Amino acid sequence: MKLVPMVIGGVALVAIAYGGYAVLNSTTKPVPASAPGQPPAAGQQRPGGQPNLPAAPVIVALVKTATVPVTLSAIGNVQAYSTVAIKSQVDGQIFEVHFREGQTVKKGDLLFTLDPRPYEAALRQAEANLAKDRALLEKARADLVRLSSLVQKDYTSRSSYDQAKANAASLEATIKADEALVDQAKLKLEYTKITAPIDGRVGSILVNAGNLVKANDTAAGSLVMLAQMRPINVQFSVPESFLAEIRTRMAAGKIVVKAAAPEDARPPAVGTLTFINNTVDTTTGTIVLKAAYENDDERLTPGQFINVTVELSVIAEAIVVPPAAVQIGQRGNYVFVVKADNTVELRLVRTGVRTDREIVIEDGLKVGERVVTEGQLRLRPGSRVAVRPPGGPAPPGRAVGPNDPPG
Repeated sequence: MKLVPMVIGGVALVAIAYGGYAVLNSTTKPVPASAPGQPPAAGQQRPGGQPNLPAAPVIVALVKTATVPVTLSAIGNVQAYSTVAIKSQVDGQIFEVHFREGQTVKKGDLLFTLDPRPYEAALRQAEANLAKDRALLEKARADLVRLSSLVQKDYTSRSSYDQAKANAASLEATIKADEALVDQAKLKLEYTKITAPIDGRVGSILVNAGNLVKANDTAAGSLVMLAQMRPINVQFSVPESFLAEIRTRMAAGKIVVKAAAPEDARPPAVGTLTFINNTVDTTTGTIVLKAAYENDDERLTPGQFINVTVELSVIAEAIVVPPAAVQIGQRGNYVFVVKADNTVELRLVRTGVRTDREIVIEDGLKVGERVVTEGQLRLRPGSRVAVRPPGGPAPPGRAVGPNDPPG
């Protein structure tokens, strides 16, 4: 019976010895150290504890100074400087239309002609009545002269003389009325020719030739709409918080307002601020402004919605970087600055005015430093970079913010 425990103990000792041998042979051999001055071998770590990663390709830009305008952007609506509804001032039939739809006309250009024959006849009748009354006045004056000499010699009664004098005065008044009727007939005849009261562009013809029109008919509407295109206004609204600054700038001089259509590649139209409304809209907290433009090329059309930029002031010698250089993290805006040894430093910055081409840096950068504009996705503080020319593909990865954990 003592033989069994001895066999079991021997087997256990053999198993333990074999397990220890296997563990000792499975340990990894140490990686040989690199020679002094040589880059770390694969799998070896840098003195700072980071693996030897390849340099990340990036595009950089120099921090520079520039003159930056302080602007205010809004959406504006183009309005005609003046709009006229063309109507007839006399009754009649439209005889002829003298313009094409959408044509640009000058002040005094003929637009419509009404049938003038009824008014020509009325003018001739008024002139005939005037001529008749003038002849009667001449006879009355001659009678008055004769009676004047007779009444002095008592050859006629005083009442006959007074009657002749009254007849002459009455005819003089009648002639003045006839002259007024002649002027009225001439004016109505002129009204048969409807001309443009201002320079501008006509719209669609609302009443064609052959139709009858009435004088100042509000129910029928206008014959055509005429809009003045040069100059032209743009109306827009800005928050009331900018009102004090706008008034101060307007008192000091002209405020430049640029306007451009969203899809227009041409330089924006340049105008000046001409109007500030006297009331703030309490429902929106905004105030209405207007700017005037010469619009010589008629690029601005009434009713059009455009982008408006108001230049409030100018910052001289501002430190600027491209917008792509500024990243946003949990602690705020930051940039990657490329140092002399081609490693990057994550630096928090305070930004100011932003434009389409640049951002003003109020604090955090110096002129001449290099900032990364493309390739930030693979960077972290201390990463090595390889500066590449613009136009290459951007490396993939995830951006690392100031408070983000290392990936």
